[in-house]
Amino acid sequence: MLGRIFGGKKEPAVSTPQESISKLRETEEMLMKKQDFLEKKIQSETSTARANAASNKRVALQALKRKKQHEKQQQHIDGVLQTIEYQRVSLENAATNAEILAVMGTAAKAMKAAHKDMDVDQVHDLMEDIAEQQDVANEIAGAISNPIGFGNDIDEDELLAELNELEEETINEKLINVGPTPTDNLGTRLPEAPKDTIPARPAKKKEDDDMAELEQWAHS
Repeated sequence: MLGRIFGGKKEPAVSTPQESISKLRETEEMLMKKQDFLEKKIQSETSTARANAASNKRVALQALKRKKQHEKQQQHIDGVLQTIEYQRVSLENAATNAEILAVMGTAAKAMKAAHKDMDVDQVHDLMEDIAEQQDVANEIAGAISNPIGFGNDIDEDELLAELNELEEETINEKLINVGPTPTDNLGTRLPEAPKDTIPARPAKKKEDDDMAELEQWAHS
C-alpha cells in the first residue's frame, strides 16, 4: 500500500521461457555478426602490416596493434557466445521438462477422474461374475449340442454281443447249405461229380445199331 502511495519501485515482469530463449537467440545472432566484422578487420590490418613492413614500420606496427585489439574482442565474444549457448540450451531443456511435467500432471488428473467411480474390489467381483457366467454359458452350449432321443440309453456292449450272435448264425447257415463232402473208404475227400451229364441214348436207336452190327457180321 505504501509502495503504491509513494511510488515504490516496481519489480520487472518475469519473461516466459520461450521469450527468454528467443532473446538469447537474437543476442547470439548479433554477436556472431560482430565476430564476422572483427574477422574482416583483422584480415585488413594484417594486409596493411604486411604491405608496410619494409617501407613504413610505424604504420605496420599500428596495424598490428589494432589487429591484436580485434583478436582480444573476438576472444571475449567467443566466451560470451559459449555462455549464452549454454544458458539457452539449459533453458530449452527446462522448458521441455516443464511441458512434459504439465502433460503428465494433466494425464494423472484425467486418470484419477476416470478411476473416481471405480473400486478395486468391485472390479474383482465383476470379473468373478463374468467368469461364472462364462462357465454357465459353456454348460448350456454343451447341453444344447448333446443329441436328444434315439441312442442315448442304448448299451454298446449289448449291441456288440447281438452282432456276434448274428455273425455265428450266418456262418452256420452257410455250412448247412454246403452239405457233407463225399469221401472214399480211407476218409479221403473225393471230388464232386460234374453236374453236366451226357444224356442217355434212346432205347430204339440202340436196338437198330445192334441189328446193323449183326447183319454186317453175317455177310462177312
